[in-house]
Amino acid sequence: MPEYALPVSTPFQQRLSHYDLQLTRRPITTLQLNIGKLCNQACLHCHVEAGPNRTELMTRDTMQRILALVEASPEVRVIDITGGAPELNPDFRFLVKALHRLGRQVIDRCNLTVLFEAGQEDTAEFLADHQVKVVASLPCYSKENVDRQRGQGVFDKSIRALQRLNELGYGEVGSGLVLDLVYNPVGPSLPPKQQELEAAYKQELCELFGIQFNQLYTITNMPIKRFLTDLERQQGLTGYMDLLCENFNPTAAMGVMCRDLISIGWDGKIYDCDFNQMLELPLAHQEHTVWGVENLQSLLSKSIAFDDHCYGCTAGAGSSCSGELLAADSLY
Repeated sequence: MPEYALPVSTPFQQRLSHYDLQLTRRPITTLQLNIGKLCNQACLHCHVEAGPNRTELMTRDTMQRILALVEASPEVRVIDITGGAPELNPDFRFLVKALHRLGRQVIDRCNLTVLFEAGQEDTAEFLADHQVKVVASLPCYSKENVDRQRGQGVFDKSIRALQRLNELGYGEVGSGLVLDLVYNPVGPSLPPKQQELEAAYKQELCELFGIQFNQLYTITNMPIKRFLTDLERQQGLTGYMDLLCENFNPTAAMGVMCRDLISIGWDGKIYDCDFNQMLELPLAHQEHTVWGVENLQSLLSKSIAFDDHCYGCTAGAGSSCSGELLAADSLY
């Protein structure tokens, strides 16, 4: 197993030391799986650099090994499946069915427009039949902003997809079918307050399109990969990093998702989070794979690998794959 040298102390690590923050791992309750970088979109803010020409896809063998680890790790109750567009992996349904049989809560990170791709005509029904929680990307309720960030025509398709999910019961109180939406800022700024923006989303989407959903997550754009390239192109990287650093919140830092989440890449490598995965920053600075561990709780002793992109999760109200950190139940 190759070893990675510990990095020189970074400004983010120094900031943690300044506040005497010891961010150790808690029991792992969420497993995030990136099952491929293939996507029908190529969004400007995408930290995965996913797109139609990517070929990286998790194999069924890797999925079967992950299923064995999940079965051996009863504390892990939530399996968060992402991509790319995870539905485009040929074994997506095999994985979801197996996790459903194991009694785990399954989350599908859906970009909505994938539901109109060839072969995906019944994907919405499949998700409902297996009680999959849908976390759907809709970076704004404005057509102009969505199409600018995600591509021409994406907004109209997204609205039609949300209406289809509503028809199946998603977002309806008491249905058991959860539909959450995700907001990302269009440019280099922090998200607005999640609760206030959620109210605006619900009003606009209901009045204009009759759409219902459960919660809105506001997620800060991470200064890595495609968004980083766009910042550099516009000479905005320094200003954005200054913004994140100036808004560092030690209370939000205590709730970072990597403390109780593990991320597994399409190739079976294990990371602290999806962002570290995209930077190939390995768990505890050593390469770990699903074939090298007996269960997921064995990773509790591994230190968390932090670097300066982590300012993105700790600025303002904080940011995680479940939205604002300071609104999360785990902080109270």
